[in-house]
Amino acid sequence: MIRLAVFSDIHANLPALEAVVGDCRQFRVDQVIVAGDVITFGPFPQQVLQRVVENGWTVIRGNGELFLLDYGTPRAHKEWDDSNAYPIPCWLNRHMDGQSKAVVAAWPETMRIEFSEAPPMRVFHGSPRSPWQSLFPTLTDTEIEAFLEDVQEETVIAGHTHLSMDRQCSRRHFLNPGSVGMPLDGLPTASYMILEGDEHGWRAVLRRIPFLFEPIFQEFQRIGFVEECGVVGQLIVDAFKTPRPGSGFFHWKETHFPEAQFTWDLYHEYSAQCQWWEYCEPVYRNYP
Repeated sequence: MIRLAVFSDIHANLPALEAVVGDCRQFRVDQVIVAGDVITFGPFPQQVLQRVVENGWTVIRGNGELFLLDYGTPRAHKEWDDSNAYPIPCWLNRHMDGQSKAVVAAWPETMRIEFSEAPPMRVFHGSPRSPWQSLFPTLTDTEIEAFLEDVQEETVIAGHTHLSMDRQCSRRHFLNPGSVGMPLDGLPTASYMILEGDEHGWRAVLRRIPFLFEPIFQEFQRIGFVEECGVVGQLIVDAFKTPRPGSGFFHWKETHFPEAQFTWDLYHEYSAQCQWWEYCEPVYRNYP
């Protein structure tokens, strides 16, 4: 039998990562798999990357790593030119050193994992088509199969949605460990997965681990995150506090004020008018 720990969406949250690593020790895992989004949004990108590298874990990159790697290149998304709406690519490049960037650049975007004791697995961050694309729990089996039509492996691991899933979809065993560092389902705990595999397949156990949020907000304040990143920086801090998606602001703004700038007056108007669920992706409303 082989035993793995699967992490995803750490999002530069060092206290959550340390809590998960502490919990994981009791299982004596053979390897840790990290399904992307190691360094973005949280206030500890350099420290979290150092922990991941020092531990020798197997890592793929997520869309969050592309904020670091693609900024200032022809691959950059055009909307990143608006630093008010997309301050994170520039912020991340200011706060990560060149050696760290080289480490992240060498991570693959997807990988096939093959242990002799259990069936092979495919790991990607969002979908096989793009690390920006979400495979939500609300998709039907047929829809998931359509996304995975070019994937040979029957066991598949993804992240990106921050929503855990252990689901049999026709011949597929589809797994998502949830988010270590940025829970968005209203539960203020880190999420990860223990996988045990043998010739009969893989069996998953989801773990939810409490961690201290206060050091995160202290670090945000110490490094001047909101001062540097403005309204979007505040939305990110809010997402750590709630813990709920901050994307509702973007959908609200696009609906009512598509030409407006990302000002504090607009943020306060949104905060006064809306509850978090009114403009966020509907799937997140299904969680307590």
